[in-house]
Amino acid sequence: MFIWSALKPDQLGTWFLEVIPVIVGTIIILYTYNTFRLTTLVYILLCLGFIIALIGGHYGYGKVPLFNWFKDYFQLGRNYYDRFAHITGGLAAAMTIREILLQKFQLSTKFLIFLVLGLTLGVSASYELAEGLVALIMGKAAEAFVGLQGDIWDTHWDMSLALLGAICGLLSLSSIHNRYLSIIQRH
Repeated sequence: MFIWSALKPDQLGTWFLEVIPVIVGTIIILYTYNTFRLTTLVYILLCLGFIIALIGGHYGYGKVPLFNWFKDYFQLGRNYYDRFAHITGGLAAAMTIREILLQKFQLSTKFLIFLVLGLTLGVSASYELAEGLVALIMGKAAEAFVGLQGDIWDTHWDMSLALLGAICGLLSLSSIHNRYLSIIQRH
């Protein structure tokens, strides 16, 4: 997927900025694999998030063909691929954070939920701040990377949708995730 994404991307500079998190995340996963193993569920969610980022990097988040079709068919004002990416990114981040916290610390369920949601929002806000910094440094050249598509509330939507993805992940996957964690703890 990485090779496909790198072959003739819409804008090479934007592609590079979009896939930096994938590269860094892959290095961290490979480096920690033997000392801090995650569950298969979390690896799958991270892989899904990486694939979504690679597709977005290749086309540009505002130009992903399937979501252009949705935009045209439903007469929407923008391509919503980035919104989809933030929901799935929030879900993957929340489940990864949940797993790290559960493997390292004994936390009550309520405190765990609070920490997971807060840290997921923190990760999302950090990404949005990084986008803003790139925009300040690069000016007009960063427009495709920031991807506002004319929406002054894009940053707010991105963080809100990451939170929504985190909430959905915690509600729908926590019991399945607990089963995966119990398998790891037995080995």
